[in-house]
Amino acid sequence: MIPDAPNQEHSPSDLARPAKPAPGTTVTVTTIARRPPVPTWCLTAFLMVVTLGLYWPAVHYGFVNFDDPLYVTENPRVLAGLGWNNWAWAFTTTVAANWHPLTLLSLMLDVNVFGTRPAGFHFTNLVIHAVNAGLVFALLQRLSGARWRSFGAAALFAWHPLHVESVAWVSERKDVLSACLGLLALLYYVKYAQAARVPDPKSSQSSSLYYGLSLGLFALGLMSKPMLVTWPFVMCLLDYWPLERFRKDCWRPLVREKLPFLGLALVASVVACLVQQSDGVMVDAIQEPIDMRFGNALISYLRYLIKLFWPVDLAVFYPHPGYWPLPQVLLAGGMLVALSGFFWVERRRHPSLLMGWLWFLGTLVPVIGLIQVGAQSLADRYTYLPSVGVLIMVFWGAEEISHRRPWLMQAVAVALVAAILGCLAVTRCQLRYWRNSETLFRHALAVTRDNYVAHNNLGTALADRNTAEADAEALHEYQTALRLRPDNPMYHYNLASSLIKQGALGSAIEQFQAAIRLKSDYTDAHYNLGLALATQGQMYEAIREFQTAIRLRPDFINAHNNLGAALAESGRYDEAIHEFQEVLRLQPDYPRAQSNLAKAMALKNQPKSLLSAPAPP
Repeated sequence: MIPDAPNQEHSPSDLARPAKPAPGTTVTVTTIARRPPVPTWCLTAFLMVVTLGLYWPAVHYGFVNFDDPLYVTENPRVLAGLGWNNWAWAFTTTVAANWHPLTLLSLMLDVNVFGTRPAGFHFTNLVIHAVNAGLVFALLQRLSGARWRSFGAAALFAWHPLHVESVAWVSERKDVLSACLGLLALLYYVKYAQAARVPDPKSSQSSSLYYGLSLGLFALGLMSKPMLVTWPFVMCLLDYWPLERFRKDCWRPLVREKLPFLGLALVASVVACLVQQSDGVMVDAIQEPIDMRFGNALISYLRYLIKLFWPVDLAVFYPHPGYWPLPQVLLAGGMLVALSGFFWVERRRHPSLLMGWLWFLGTLVPVIGLIQVGAQSLADRYTYLPSVGVLIMVFWGAEEISHRRPWLMQAVAVALVAAILGCLAVTRCQLRYWRNSETLFRHALAVTRDNYVAHNNLGTALADRNTAEADAEALHEYQTALRLRPDNPMYHYNLASSLIKQGALGSAIEQFQAAIRLKSDYTDAHYNLGLALATQGQMYEAIREFQTAIRLRPDFINAHNNLGAALAESGRYDEAIHEFQEVLRLQPDYPRAQSNLAKAMALKNQPKSLLSAPAPP
């Protein structure tokens, strides 16, 4: 085991036991305590302060129209803040095909503390990421005793451009929060493992406490994001190196102590699969056969590695290309096998290489695409925790290889410092693209091809400007997105909404109908189709669409009101009065319904209705 010596740098060769003295020789040992030139707490504070300063511009950024509406801006429960009902709701609901109650509770707490402005949500993400940087530093230092290597790895973790997505995107609160809890769980696991080696009652008590804390934090981490299901595997890797707990005759206790962690991981995996399948985001084997997924997984591993070492052309969404060319898949597979074989052969001389490599490969398994969730081929945010394995390989592997070669060690040190400084600059540049939805998706279109998500969401951002020029550009973006993905009902819906702004009502009706053909329970499409039909005077068809929208969403207030208006326009006053009364039951202070109800009751026996026009979508 590598001892915990936080004040000194060590390499494996430095830890060899001293030679035994000759018999009869008296040995006097003098211990000189050296205080490090820079205290550890100063390094931690420096790391966190620089991280806060690097990401501080994000505090002034807004929400983006990619998942943020689901999590915050259009989520009335979250916007209401913490409350007893919302506590229960957080544990019994799913958002964006995920069950992560702790993430939702943290967003609600932001509302209580900061209000609904985006600054508070961004600030919390930033603080958690800074804390994570400190935790990576503490974990690596406790494991190895190597202060400066641990600090360098933590700095590169904190300032790497690939992590901008996890920090600057409010919806990725689940990423930074689960990582924080997961790193704490690992830190207490390491304390438990180290205390368990000391044979005295006091250490035994501490060991049990650390184990319980580790298990509890792991459970909380899974309730923030289920990607931590690989943590029992990571604990086994730490047992291999640097804790060196594996022995031929003592592997069974190590397995037994992981069983509670493994049980929680299995439960979280089952829950995640069931939720994603029920929400319809899990791609089936017909849409993407297993050979297509396997090929993309092999390519993605290499793409992640390349981006970790050369972080350019980063985007919020990378479209799935379908089948990769077979030569590329074979080349990627061959390179992964060759690297794995090399690290295995070198495991005795350079154990950090194998440990870091397996950390990287293993922690990416839940999101590598073998079980395809969503339409992306890979995502920058998925490297948040797996990157720690690569950092271990770089910093500890480089030290092991360059040990006793001063010139090489100095060259490696200069290269690593240059990499850290380069990441600071690139991260600051990458952060600017997250200022708003328009800058984010314009950049995505600039660095990717056929990015239908970026075209669609850029169109939405332009439509929100509500100017003639922006509306015309939004129409073009929607048309491009639909050309790339004609089977997406939302793209038909967005194009229809844009066509209405351009006055092309007939074409808009066709697009609404196309959206409904692809998704029969598309509530908003039924409602807006009803509005368009009512505007054209097709009241019978409009009434049918409003009724369908209400059947799908019984508390849809605008649909009830406009159904009442359409019924009154058709002379069906009693039914119209019933709909207006239903609106007022759901929302007593709804002024339009109050006015319409009064007019409908007063004009019940008149041949022509004077009811107000249907409400806009």
